[in-house]
Amino acid sequence: MPELEFSLTGTSGNPVTETDSAGQIRLVYFGFTSCPDVCPATLSGLRAAIKQMPDDLQDDVTTLFVSVDPNRDTPERIASYVNFFGQGVVGLTGEEATLREFTKRYRTTFGYDQPDAEGNYQVSHSAAVYVFDGDGDARLLLRPGLTTEQISEDLTALAAASAPS
Repeated sequence: MPELEFSLTGTSGNPVTETDSAGQIRLVYFGFTSCPDVCPATLSGLRAAIKQMPDDLQDDVTTLFVSVDPNRDTPERIASYVNFFGQGVVGLTGEEATLREFTKRYRTTFGYDQPDAEGNYQVSHSAAVYVFDGDGDARLLLRPGLTTEQISEDLTALAAASAPS
């Protein structure tokens, strides 16, 4: 996997790049705020796993929630959504072409279902979480089905290995 690199729009409406969280372990998750189940479950699971880490390592982890639904997910809507999952979650989005380029870089994709009569639609996306170390190197791919304990152990080991000695 290539190292972490992006330029997207943050919840303030300003550009955000990977350098804004350099030195942090970054958990990159592609989703959307209207997601009925997978996205909130994944973000809740990540929050629980991080809370199980030793207290002195929890602040070394940042979750980057990248909305792949820019037509509905404004920076303000994303801010409200990610705030529910704690202060260590950063909400991002961008133009569809930028998002497609970013997801392609990590060999994943997303798509949109046909809207229903009210204009609502689902977004298909990967449920995996991409984990990058403080230098932006890809280190782990967290797939659905891992327990909170497994994720916490992996993140703790990565954070402890990255900590200055």
